[in-house]
Amino acid sequence: QVQLVESGGGLVQAGGSLRLSCAASGRALSAYNMNWFRQAPGKEREFVGSIMWSGGSASYAETVKGRFTISRDNAKNTIYLQMNDLKPEDTGVYYCAAQLVFTRQYAYWGQGTQVTVSS
Repeated sequence: QVQLVESGGGLVQAGGSLRLSCAASGRALSAYNMNWFRQAPGKEREFVGSIMWSGGSASYAETVKGRFTISRDNAKNTIYLQMNDLKPEDTGVYYCAAQLVFTRQYAYWGQGTQVTVSS
């Protein structure tokens, strides 16, 4: 029903930047908040940040606040994760997820995109 496709991952040196994209398609996308998660090797998936399709402000995990910025392009049904001042601990697979606004359920997930930060 809803498809999410992440892109933009890659290899970057510490202190560098990357911008991830999550292109969404499907019905009633306005019924979802959009979220970024990441999963480092050997660790559980963790919340990175979230944004609404319209209205409201983006929110971030403390570990990325001030370095990462989430934005959206409603015309393209795409959300972005701008990552600056990357650190080796930012390494992991980054996923976008669609969260139903009214139930808070994470209903759909993308396939993930790999981000590797070298020191």
